[in-house]
Amino acid sequence: MVELRQITQHNFDEVINIKVAEHQQAFVSTVAYSLAQAWLYNATAFPFAIYADDTIVGFVMLGYYEKRNQYTLWKFLIDEKYQAKGYGKKALSLSINYLVENFNAEKIYIGVSLENQVAKKLYSSFGFKETGKIENGMEELIYTVKS
Repeated sequence: MVELRQITQHNFDEVINIKVAEHQQAFVSTVAYSLAQAWLYNATAFPFAIYADDTIVGFVMLGYYEKRNQYTLWKFLIDEKYQAKGYGKKALSLSINYLVENFNAEKIYIGVSLENQVAKKLYSSFGFKETGKIENGMEELIYTVKS
């Protein structure tokens, strides 16, 4: 069973050791950097460990971007050992549900590196659409929650 769990002193070391494959490192921040951002933006950043049963398989940080009044899938990564096993799709669904259930989000945004076609394919297959906005080498995608 895949689920999102809070990051605590008990799982912190495991969470910060989550790593993507070497060729993916340019696409995502490290978990340690992301958690520093979460601390800095603690009112609007929502980090979680992604678990498959009792094994940590990834990390997600959801957020609210006040300047644009947007809910975001800010950080999302599955550890290289657990990729291509379906955890990403399930965690993506749980992340969207979290924002909808807790904040009544109607639209969710994500930025994807222009070179990261694997991630773009995952998000597109889930219903994310291009907004046409490209900024800092990232393409913006939007997911519209169906009522």
